Amino acid sequence: MRTWGPLTKAAAGLLALALLAGGGWTLYGWLRPDRTCAAGVDRRGGECVGVSDGGFSFAGNLDEVSARIKAENDSVARVPHVSVAIMIPMTADEPFEQRKVLSEVQGMYLAQYRANHRSNDQTPKIRLLLANPGRDHAYWPAVSDDLARRAGAGEHLRAVVAFNVSVRATQQAIARLTNERHIPVVGGAVTANDIGNSAAHPDAYKGFVRVLPTTRDQAAALSFFNKGGKDEAPEHSLVVEDLREDDNYTVTLKKAFHELTKGAPRAPEQFRSPADFSKEGSTSNDFHQMVNTICNSTAKDIYFAGRPVQLRQFINELGARACTDKQYRVVSGYAASTLSSDAKLNWDALRGGVSVEYASVSHPDAWTTPGAPATGGSKAAYEELSGLAAEAARKPVGPIGRVDLTDSRAVTTHDAAWTAITAIRNNSRNGSGTIPSLDQVRNAWLRLHGADKVRGASGWICLDNYGNPYDKSVPVVRLNPRTRSVDFVGHAWPEGGRPPAEDCTADGD
Repeated sequence: MRTWGPLTKAAAGLLALALLAGGGWTLYGWLRPDRTCAAGVDRRGGECVGVSDGGFSFAGNLDEVSARIKAENDSVARVPHVSVAIMIPMTADEPFEQRKVLSEVQGMYLAQYRANHRSNDQTPKIRLLLANPGRDHAYWPAVSDDLARRAGAGEHLRAVVAFNVSVRATQQAIARLTNERHIPVVGGAVTANDIGNSAAHPDAYKGFVRVLPTTRDQAAALSFFNKGGKDEAPEHSLVVEDLREDDNYTVTLKKAFHELTKGAPRAPEQFRSPADFSKEGSTSNDFHQMVNTICNSTAKDIYFAGRPVQLRQFINELGARACTDKQYRVVSGYAASTLSSDAKLNWDALRGGVSVEYASVSHPDAWTTPGAPATGGSKAAYEELSGLAAEAARKPVGPIGRVDLTDSRAVTTHDAAWTAITAIRNNSRNGSGTIPSLDQVRNAWLRLHGADKVRGASGWICLDNYGNPYDKSVPVVRLNPRTRSVDFVGHAWPEGGRPPAEDCTADGD
């Protein structure tokens, strides 16, 4: 029988370890989880996060529109083009949130298609990127940095568009992109006063502009609309407000409503929504008790500073109130635009003496019906988008699914994208080269007013020196329980009246 010497034993042991290690790595290679969803898209926290050219769809309901974006991107690959990205959370649990995301991506695609096919062959062509920072914007730093890398040769990213919620993570992402990475950004459904530039802070976000009126402007427009421009004491007003401080939208909305209802006889009724305000939480219990207090007050007009889920809970409880002899008008801001598609809304609550109005961005009747304002927007600009939306069910525009323009989300992202495209192409027309630099796009914001305003589907977009739309129309809309849809009530204006003919340049300080 052969015996092993010390050296031979050592060699055999090393061989065994090597085989074991090699086998172990092979086994790990077979069994390890795949962390890559697609090129540029990684699996993080159970979802796919990153940047896609449409070749990867972040959600099932985005499959059709993602495919059309991919096809459009491929069609411009060999001609001078720039990239524009939409950065919003693209996966959602609630159906009404999924519908919101779809509308926003559809609006972006329609702007891309319009730019590439309905603009008299203007250049550069537009390539669209889908950037998903994850639920609650949890992975915004990595996605922001990925987008910034795409500003170089090859992809020529020249603007990031959208950002559909005014929260702290959005604020941080915009600051990273604008101040640190020098990428121009156009806010979509971002209305909080403190996410933007102002006279007090003109360079808070260098290169950031928005297409929607700020929360303060929305409240001012509602004030003029409700009072006919008169400064009357709100004797029958009450504010219902969310106490959560990490939500820029609700914080600025309640401040604006405090100013609007100054002199109200009662202190605001308060609640605290869960950290993830898209979840139900226990706030419906708070509203159940709150409604009893409201019944014993003189309130008739209730200004709600909160997010859509909590607004829906409040409306449902108000509809089940004991004081059925009293009527209430609930007023809120732009975030309420998803309310009509919320399956949990009790429409019967609106048949029993409760009406809901909110400051919207657009409505199909705002510029298309007799009596529409002669300035501030136009029928032609709205019909440019609505015509494309009607064609989007079939080739060559679609199919991208049904496009709903009543909730204003598709209109908002279309107008945000069109603002970015206008700035990009204005530089090319001025002879500065086919592909403008990032600085040229940022500087182009300064020209988008007066005769060079953006004629958005939602109305004129006339940027002031701080990148905010000056005296932008605020359509006031009302939920209609009979049709379960949204009715147009009228135009409101932050400055008290519509801009003069063909001019919308901000007044001097």
